[in-house]
Amino acid sequence: MGGCGSQDDQAAKSQKDLQPLAVGLMPDTDSLPFIIAQEKGYFADEGLKVDIQQFKSAMDRDSALQSGNLDGAVSDMLAVAFAKDGGFDVKVTSMTDGSYKLVAGKEAGVQSVADLKGKDVSVSRNTIIEYVTDQILMHNGMQEGDINKVIIPQIPTRLEMLQNGKLAAATLPEPMASIAVHNGCHFVTGSDELGINPGVILFTSKAVADKKAEIAAMYRAYNRAVDYLNNTPRDEYIDLVVDKGGFPPAAKEALKLPEYHKAALPKEQDVTDCIQWLRSKDLIKDTYGYQDIVTDLLGKASS
Repeated sequence: MGGCGSQDDQAAKSQKDLQPLAVGLMPDTDSLPFIIAQEKGYFADEGLKVDIQQFKSAMDRDSALQSGNLDGAVSDMLAVAFAKDGGFDVKVTSMTDGSYKLVAGKEAGVQSVADLKGKDVSVSRNTIIEYVTDQILMHNGMQEGDINKVIIPQIPTRLEMLQNGKLAAATLPEPMASIAVHNGCHFVTGSDELGINPGVILFTSKAVADKKAEIAAMYRAYNRAVDYLNNTPRDEYIDLVVDKGGFPPAAKEALKLPEYHKAALPKEQDVTDCIQWLRSKDLIKDTYGYQDIVTDLLGKASS
């Protein structure tokens, strides 16, 4: 009995000793396991306090990371390479289930990628959105110069302009893409169709060094949230995720969630393709290999 008591005390003590984690989210479906884990108390069950901070643009999120206000973020491979190239070391700890879709305006008369030739297509410059857009063009035998890229960093603004007929098309993450289609816009193609998955969760190298136990605890809660999202009727959580995810009210009807996967490392090909694209545009000085970018803390998460 005494032995059991001291073990329980030890577990309680190690939980109590966990430092808080600050994590940045964007208004996309990648962020939902974090929201569920927070709201359902899964982080708390691990003895972990997670300070969730919401951002509307990747630029704001990355500034918060570099200024030390965040330990980690739902992000993408490009943001990782930019940070490293700028002398700020971050590590990818898992991939995400993000989906990025090219959606045409309802009056644009666009049925295929080829129909976008010479038309206004909105992206955010030098981001995952532009990367996916360029990959779509390449897979359809087109080049970047074949469309007129309109740069709109803020995702809600991009959605609004598309719906208001000010753009022929825009590349959007979920749930904004589903909302646009629900409101009469036309889905053309996207990252799922191309089999590319550049979304990741990253942490600063400082957090990776100093907060291994915290990150492992976070992933245990994250994996519980994945199980919840995959096995719970949509009606039970949709109000919560729309409210806490920073999504427009229209997402309640329109949002289509992916099948979420438990935390796993990204494929090497997804890393290599992103780095090649960045190098081809002279956006980074150095070439980074898989080991430079990815670190495996997931073994600790299962223990």
